[in-house]
Order: sequence, then C-alpha cells, then structure tokens
Amino acid sequence: MELRSLLLLAGCFSGAFAMYSNSDVIELTPSNFDSRVLNSKDVWLVEFYAPWCGHCRNLAPEWIKAATALKGVVKVAAVDADAHKSLGGQYGVNGFPTIKVFGANKQSPTDFQGGRTASAIVDGALSAVRKIVQDRLGGRGSSGGSGGSGDSKDVVELTDSNFEELVMNSNDMWLVEFFAPWCGHCKNLAPHWARAATELKGRVKLGALDATVHQSTAGKYGVRGYPTIKFFAAGAKGDGADYDGGRTSGDIISWAEGKLLENVEPPEVKQLVGEESWKECTDKQLCSIAFLPHILDSGAAERNKYIDILKTMAEKYKTRPFGWMWTEGALQTKLEEAVDVGGFGYPAFVTISSRKLKYAPLRGSFSQTGVDEFLKALTVGRGSTTSLRGAQLPSVVSAEAWDGKDGQLPVEDDIDLSDISLDDEPVKEEL
Repeated sequence: MELRSLLLLAGCFSGAFAMYSNSDVIELTPSNFDSRVLNSKDVWLVEFYAPWCGHCRNLAPEWIKAATALKGVVKVAAVDADAHKSLGGQYGVNGFPTIKVFGANKQSPTDFQGGRTASAIVDGALSAVRKIVQDRLGGRGSSGGSGGSGDSKDVVELTDSNFEELVMNSNDMWLVEFFAPWCGHCKNLAPHWARAATELKGRVKLGALDATVHQSTAGKYGVRGYPTIKFFAAGAKGDGADYDGGRTSGDIISWAEGKLLENVEPPEVKQLVGEESWKECTDKQLCSIAFLPHILDSGAAERNKYIDILKTMAEKYKTRPFGWMWTEGALQTKLEEAVDVGGFGYPAFVTISSRKLKYAPLRGSFSQTGVDEFLKALTVGRGSTTSLRGAQLPSVVSAEAWDGKDGQLPVEDDIDLSDISLDDEPVKEEL
C-alpha cells in the first residue's frame, strides 16, 4: 500500500514538472514570486493550477503557445497552487485553473476574463498592455513626464568599440541616444531617459553614445544635431529609424511599448470549417467574418484577392482583439440568417460581438478601403450595430477545407441511347 502511495505521489510530482518544463512559461513559487512579479515593471499573466486538474491540463498547450507568442511583450507564468497553497490563498484562488493579470498595480491583480485558447489569451494580454499605455498617455500612469525615478545604470553606455556587438549583433530592440555632454537639451533629457530605461528594462534596451567622442558611429548614422534618437528593431537591425516620439519618460515608454506591440504576429485568417474554429473566433472580443462567393462563381484567383484583403486588415489591426474568418456564401445558413446576410450579394462582411450578441454589417464595398473605413468607425464607436437574431450565437455546420484550387463542374453521366428503338413507337393515323 505504501509503495502504491509513493508511486501516485511521484506521478503527481512528475506531472507537475512536465506540464511547463522546457517551455516559455515561467514557473513561480513563494520564494521567487515577489522578486519576479511584484517587483517588476512588466505585465504578468499568472495561472494558478493543480497538476491533477483536467481543465488545467487542457489549458497547458494553449498557455505554452501564448507564452511563446508574447515573449518579450508580456510575461506568462504558472504557479502550482496545489503545492503552494499559501500563495494561491493569498490571491483568493478557490478553483483551477485561476488566471490573474498583474498590470500596473501589482498589489491589485485582476481576474482574466478572456477565452482559454492561445489567441484569446494573447488578445487579453495585449488589452492589458494597451490599457496601461492609454493610462500613461492620459496622465494616470506611474511614469509620466515628471514622476517616478530611474537608475542611470540601466542606460547602456555605447562606444565605437562596442556598438556593433551590443546593438547590431543582438536580437533585442534598442533605442539609442546620440548626445553631446555640453548640450542643454541632452541634459534635460537625461533623467527621462534613465527613467524610461528602468521602466523598459528586460523588454527594450536604452543606450547612450557620446557623439562628440565616438564620431565614427555617430557619422555612420547621420547624426547632425543633439540629442538624436535612433530606433533599432528586434532581430535584423538595418540602418536604424528616427525616433519620432516625445521627450518625457512617459512619451518614450509609450512609444517603445507601441513598437513592442507591432512586433506581435498578426492573427491568422481562417476558414470556418466547424464549431472548433467558430468558437476560437467568437472567443475574441470581436469576430470578423467574410461570406465569399461560391468557388464556381469567383474562381481561385478572385477568392484569394478577397482573402488577401482580410489578411491585410488582420495585419493592420493586429493589436486589436479581433478574430478573422471566411466562409463560402450560402453554406452557413443559420449564421447568415442571424446576421441578415440573406443568401445573396456576396461577398458580405460582418463583425460579431459574442459577449454583447450584436453584429455590425459592412454597408460599403468589400475592398481594402471599404473594410478599413468600416473597422475604423467600429473601433471608435461610430458603427451601427444590430442584435443577433434569436439573441444567441448561431450554430455552424462542418465544411470541407478549401484546397486552394478552382472549382470543377460536376461531371454528368453520358446517356447510352443504343438500346432505344424508335421504330417501336406506335404510328399515329392522321385524322
């Protein structure tokens, strides 16, 4: 009996270790929680789980995908709350999995209200980041133009000899100030630059190069005045781009965090092939879906043009919590009835809020400009919405994934008339 208990106990420990080992999910314990989470400037998503919990195991692969997608933007972590009950109790964890968002105010985390797919988790994380940025722009953040403090040690000192190695050969995102020691504007910028470097530590690196001493590097990047700030993207650096934001720490931080969001991969435009893909889209704050003409009416080339419009919009609005789908017209009849597409007039385009059970239809042309203007109006609250018919999300039917080819007309069987004798017809007498 003791051996069996030990084996079961060992199984629980191995399951807990295997759940997030060798992944981008950060494992937290009472010994590292305060230093990693509460004392950091990053946004954290923390899952409190139990190794024996079936829902936790179902969530694990999606949590790992989200952690990889958000790497460098939002920290994604997990706490074994079964092993560390005191930590779970501290945050009112009564069931598993429980997900908490630790945003600007680490002492007051919020419950994560999004879906349990990787894409929904990413959307929720980006919404938390966007809220912090908007709060800072509105003067409610902790790092505005004159508030907060920074450590000048967080600003990397760059020279002719280390610039190539530290900046150009790294995968990090960099903001580099080219300054002159005698420059008054540079002296005014210095505390803001230090503050921003501290706030962005671990996500964006801030450096400073004395352009009066290290003239070779300054000349290479066309520095003519002081201070000059250059942006070097993560990965391939290129020639650097001019920084065009403000000069307060809040401005610098907001600008850099906006660049971090731009580096997020755009959501995939998927074909609606069944309930699983439908749920993945409607788990997002807004699900945008296009109803395209039948393949025999449009052909592959025309259909791909429509799909490319959706991909372009998905890229442009990738920081928004939108899902993107398409389906062949007249295939999902219940869905079309719910959004009043009506079975004709393809292509058609609607955006659905599953939470509010409302939708907004595209009234203009299905073009890049038409869809863009429609979404712009929607995001600022100017779009008109209508309640879904039936006041619930409609069900969808399974569909075969498109093979990317032109449609083929069905082949009709040839009729063999050789066995039919016309001589057997009765002769009609004339009257």
